[in-house]
Amino acid sequence: KYTPEGGRVAVRAMPNHRFVALEVQDTGIGIAEKDQARVFERFYRADKARSRELGGTGLGLSIVKHLAQAFGGSVGLDSQLCEGSTFRVTLPRAKVG
Repeated sequence: KYTPEGGRVAVRAMPNHRFVALEVQDTGIGIAEKDQARVFERFYRADKARSRELGGTGLGLSIVKHLAQAFGGSVGLDSQLCEGSTFRVTLPRAKVG
């Protein structure tokens, strides 16, 4: 929805001995620095004009954050306007046995 036609979206899982990091990286529109601290808040929409055009409720990233925290994990974001974003969810690895 935020990556133009011809853009790229990559999904990666990177495990280590304690955690698994899941990343979604795109070459989309990016998120302004002033909005980055708030994108995980319920109902927050970064650009109101763009939000009306693209739709959505502003709940998706908030749900991801709360689920990650419920499982002892965290979320993160790196983004540059007009270059794209990388969203990261880090979860502790389950103990087996």
